[in-house]
Amino acid sequence: MAMPKKGSRLITVDGTVYRWRIRHRPTYYQGNGWTPLRFAVERAEEPQGVLVVSLPFARPDNWLGERTIAVRPVLVAGCIRRALEQGWNPRQRGSGFTLTVTEDELAELLGEPPRYLIPFLWGMIPEGGGIEDLPRATQIWSRDERSANQEPSDL
Repeated sequence: MAMPKKGSRLITVDGTVYRWRIRHRPTYYQGNGWTPLRFAVERAEEPQGVLVVSLPFARPDNWLGERTIAVRPVLVAGCIRRALEQGWNPRQRGSGFTLTVTEDELAELLGEPPRYLIPFLWGMIPEGGGIEDLPRATQIWSRDERSANQEPSDL
């Protein structure tokens, strides 16, 4: 059975086009950060064997604010190459091939040290960052501060 096309993205790795997808909504265990972020990969044309990649961090939409990273195409391509080296055959039917990526392997797959993010109310904060790192955040004024700065006719 082929992976759903809705919500998937195409990526070309070494001349072969693949389709990859992260589950739309977290499972209960993923939402709590108990299981890691996973994504699936298959060939775009004539899909047969599925690759399931397990990453060493939580989903970005986890409910507890566990650290994460953005899954970028460079990481997906690195995981596909690593799985092919370890014996994944995308042209062979059967149960899925699982690639478990460790924390130590991330820098090699990304080509740089990972930049972790921490989910926060209005977005993501880089690990070690603060509220000033939230580009979409707006400052919330207390009623007393706003009233002191406005003319009585504006109230």
